[in-house]
Amino acid sequence: MPAANDRKVVLVTRKTRLEDLIAKYLTAAQARFYVEHLGADFSDYQREHDVYQSERHRTVQTLEQWGRYQIIDRSFLPNFLFGPADIVVALGQDGVVANTMKYLDGHPLIGLNPDARRYDGILLPFVPDDLPALLREVAADKRGFKAVTMARATLTNGQVLHAVNELFIGARTHISAVYEIAAGAHRETQSSSGLIVSTGLGSTAWFKSIVTGSLAIAGAFGGQTAPASYSAQAWDCNALRFAVREPFPSRTSQVNLVYGELTGSERLSVRSLMPENGVIFSDGIEADRLEFNSGTEAQITVADRVGRLIV
Repeated sequence: MPAANDRKVVLVTRKTRLEDLIAKYLTAAQARFYVEHLGADFSDYQREHDVYQSERHRTVQTLEQWGRYQIIDRSFLPNFLFGPADIVVALGQDGVVANTMKYLDGHPLIGLNPDARRYDGILLPFVPDDLPALLREVAADKRGFKAVTMARATLTNGQVLHAVNELFIGARTHISAVYEIAAGAHRETQSSSGLIVSTGLGSTAWFKSIVTGSLAIAGAFGGQTAPASYSAQAWDCNALRFAVREPFPSRTSQVNLVYGELTGSERLSVRSLMPENGVIFSDGIEADRLEFNSGTEAQITVADRVGRLIV
């Protein structure tokens, strides 16, 4: 293990909404014209951008004092190789932390909130001013961390994708996904809007919205089988939950295996029956996806690797 200040720090940043607009409309003036022409408040985009850039500058100043560091935009994460001793810093929102963590293998991850007035920061317990002391403690292994269970999708062709919040398995467009699903002794063919496989951390995200909507609909129809309330899992829970979105019953599709839990070494098997547009992606990043077309089978399990979020 290198000496403390010899450990490289990798800072993961994101583009602001203003930068995305400028990339689309070429100049800030044209971006302003577009936003204000639609009656929206452009000043909020500018404020968000200015605050983020200020906190980014403050963070980089700390890294310059530290020693070895590298800055990457989160869009480059799928192709970036982290060194085994790297310390990783993500400059919020929460999604940047989740997007970063799934590419790490035991690396300590520090989440920095660039704008506490704007972001709740569930995964962002620190601000840039905390970073100097944090780096010293993390490098010396004197700072605690919170373990985060991940999900893993493994295809028959050997491709692998990890998830910190959830995996989505389905179709890339607004058409029905068709597939075979199997858990334990149960197997059936389904047609649906796809399925979500959630980790403990993700149980308060997309998965929660799916379950909340299902419970509300069941209640409106006088359903008695739905639980009275929804309970989230712990971040380090060694289990995954899955839920099928809008399953459609027909002569060739069933709707019995629409919810379940995978613990320990249990697995969910999903085989695509879609000639095209089948995908698996994680944590809302569709650009980094696995193609999931006819004949491809995915095995969904609890991942061997565990996220380490510094607390």
